[in-house]
This record gives sequence, C-alpha cells and structure tokens, in this order.
Amino acid sequence: MDIQQLKEELKDYCEEINVQKIGFASADTFDTLKQRLITQQALQYHSGFEKGSVEERTTPTLLQPKAKSIIAIALAYPSKLHDAPKNQKGARRGQFARASWGRDYHDVLREKLNQIGEFLEARAGDVTYTSMVDTGELHDRAVAERAGIGFTGKNSTLITEEYGSYVYLGEMITNIPFEPDEPLEEGCGDCNICVDTCPTGALVQGGQLNASQCIAYQTLTKDYLGDEFRSKIGNRLYGCDTCQVVCPKNKGVDFHVHPEFEPDPERVKPKLEPLLTMSNREFKDTFGEMAGSWRGKKPIQRNAIIALANYKETSAVDTLNRVMQQDPRPMIRGTAGWAIGKIGRDDSQSLILNALERETDEGARHEMHKGLDLLNEKVGE
Repeated sequence: MDIQQLKEELKDYCEEINVQKIGFASADTFDTLKQRLITQQALQYHSGFEKGSVEERTTPTLLQPKAKSIIAIALAYPSKLHDAPKNQKGARRGQFARASWGRDYHDVLREKLNQIGEFLEARAGDVTYTSMVDTGELHDRAVAERAGIGFTGKNSTLITEEYGSYVYLGEMITNIPFEPDEPLEEGCGDCNICVDTCPTGALVQGGQLNASQCIAYQTLTKDYLGDEFRSKIGNRLYGCDTCQVVCPKNKGVDFHVHPEFEPDPERVKPKLEPLLTMSNREFKDTFGEMAGSWRGKKPIQRNAIIALANYKETSAVDTLNRVMQQDPRPMIRGTAGWAIGKIGRDDSQSLILNALERETDEGARHEMHKGLDLLNEKVGE
C-alpha cells in the first residue's frame, strides 16, 4: 500500500464530503501539552468537564495501542446571523453562542469521521482507528495544531488561515503511518485584544485559560451563578463568543457551507420569558438538536432569569413571581427572587416578602434576601 497516495486520496475524498480542512499528525506523546495540563490542574484552571487523566489526554497509544498517526479535521461554521429577530423592551431575547447554532456539531463531525473510517477500510483493508470529537480524551486543539490545521491563539481557540477560529474539530487515531504535516507558526504577534476584552479576565495570559472564570463555562453550571458573574453574563444563555468576535483574524469571516449548521433565529436568539415555564418536553423539542442543550434546561432557565434582571425588564416580573412561587427547584425560585429585587418594580418588595413566608429552602431564602438588599440599595441611592 502506497501511504502517500492514500493520503492524497483521503484529502480528495474529504473535499468531496465537505470537510474544510484535514491534517495529519504523529501519534507521539504531547509532552508540552502534558506539562501545561499539569500546571492547569495545579492552578485549578480546569473546568471539570475534561475527560480522562492527563496521561490519557496526552498519550494517543493509551487510547489506540496500534496508533501510528492522527488524522485531524475541521468543519467551518457561520459567524453571522441573518434576519436576526429584534431584541426589544417587553420581548427581551437571550443568545446561544455560535458553537451551538444549527445541529449539534458532535453528531455532524462523528458522521464525517465515520465516513473517513469507511473510506480507509475500503482502501487499506486492515485498519484500526479511534475517533473522537470534543468530549474525547485527546485535546482537539493540540492535535489540530500539530497537524498543521491552525495555530492556538491567545484566546485559546484554534485559528485557521481561511476560516479564523470558527471551526469545529475532530480527530481519528489510526494504525496507518501517515507522514505528518508541518505545524503552523504562532500568528497573534503583539495583538492582545482578546485578553484585554475578556469579560472576566479568564484569559490570564496568551493561550492560557482559567476555565472556571470563563463565562462560557459559567453558563453551563447548574447551581447558583456566582454574584461576580451575574452582570457579566449579559443575555447569554449558552457559551460566550467575545474572545472570537474581537479577534482580528475573524474579521469578515462568515462561512455557510454546511446546511446542518445554519442557525434558526428563533432558537439561537429566543425570547426569554417563555423559557422560564418551558416543560422538559418543550425544551427538548425546541433545543434538543443543538449543542447548547446538553446540560438540560435548568442552567438555560437560570441564565434567562439573570438576563431579564440585567435588562431590568419590569414587564417580566409577573412571570418571575410565578416562577419564584411555584417552580419546584429551589435554585430557580431563589434566582427569580433575586432577579425581582434586581429589577426593582414598585411591588418587588411585597412579592419577595410574600414568597419568603412560604419558602423553606435556605439557599432560595438567601437569594430572596439578596433581592431585598438590592431594593434597599436602590432606595438609598
């Protein structure tokens, strides 16, 4: 079997199946990444969502004993929403980050990797491979960087020459000894815009992310959102795009090459109030195929409550009051109480006091009292 010829045939095939970029990397241990991950853990900069140990995340042969090389792929996704619905008083809207537009990218990338696997089996016969997308042990960005697909920017995303950082990544560890491609040189230079613009300072230095401080991570947590993040979350329901939007490498970048990733405006910028009383079935029917639904409706609803508070949307207080009085989840009741105080309608104090008469959960009561404190601060201004 001519490995170089197979490599060229595979590159042609990827073009046929609408894979924007493909690169090849060695299956050697990721030594530099290993040290960085150890440092990340020591500094408690990891999110907790990472899969596998540091050894598993940096040693391909632990995941595929016959590993000889890694195939990395990238699919481009849109950055601009056409015909975006208006966000206006009385009908406030939240937003899902671009990485959640359209169909869940995990599924689309897995389908592409399966097609690549079938292609290799048909051409090479005795092929072993292990594929993963985002939720696997391997560090997608490190693999793609080694494979020459792009370089890691100071915003901790992989930046490609053609598509900026608006790409989804996946990889396949295989026993075929493909010749590795050359990595790209770092290309941010003196630019520090993303680090300076990050809402929470989560980009502690170029290329290093304190994941626990990242707004994107905070939108996924299921407990009360920390007070220090509530105003900074704005109207975000899932994820955060700030460090990508401000990146000069993304200026003018907007590719609509996959129908699966085309955003439904009403889903990616939904009205906030209807989210608060949505059933599990309604949530699944509306958002189930989006990547942003993977943590369920609870964090989305919490974020929607906070977004309404940030808007100071007085027309939403009646809905928030029903949530505070009736929702079975203490965290949601408590956050609604806090939001009512933050909005500060004339009847906010009486609504919170009324809820406190029946509230037995200490966490929810604490949040409601924080809402009362916000009202008292407003009176004292």
